[in-house]
Amino acid sequence: MSKQPVFGLFLLWAMLFIGGCREEAAKPSKDYEYLPTYVEQGINVVVEIPAGTNHKIEYDKENKEFVVDQRNGKDRIIDFLPYPGNYGFIPSTYMDPAVGGDGDALDVLIVGESVPSGTVMAVKPIAALMLIDEGEEDTKIIAVPADPAKRVMKADDFQEFSITYDGAKHIIENWFLYYDGLGTAESKGWKDGDYAMKEIEKWAVGKKGE
Repeated sequence: MSKQPVFGLFLLWAMLFIGGCREEAAKPSKDYEYLPTYVEQGINVVVEIPAGTNHKIEYDKENKEFVVDQRNGKDRIIDFLPYPGNYGFIPSTYMDPAVGGDGDALDVLIVGESVPSGTVMAVKPIAALMLIDEGEEDTKIIAVPADPAKRVMKADDFQEFSITYDGAKHIIENWFLYYDGLGTAESKGWKDGDYAMKEIEKWAVGKKGE
């Protein structure tokens, strides 16, 4: 066998290997949980679960990737209607268990068109849904995209949300009450956007202006 074809194959393999390494190195790696809470347009959020899916996707902090949550060794698929908005967390927030938190970042539901897991966007909080989930306080921040052009409903504050989109408000509340099974969650009512901002400030690791 001629040495030229062998050398050619080796050269091709080397090019593919080096190219593959470069491609691997070029893949973005983000510590999503450490992104700033506050941005010029409003509040930063990280989307874990796109609107319209039933897969309970979570951000794996150790491996820096988005994976489907596991329950009893199986992918957690919500046995109910799909998520009514993009669901995720507010980065650089930590609900300290020592002061009544659940040990995670603050949850947020963004009402808008579906976006992929890992999307970082600026939002405007317009409400807070107060829940008791399995005996623990579980506040859900409800937000709309900061850019009005990206909104699917024109609610800019809690009053508009409550009056013009009262049906959507009830759908969101009922979804959270039933998505994980009847009786697992209890509603303690709604709070306005000012309360939502104070709740974010309460749990923000990097306080506004720091």
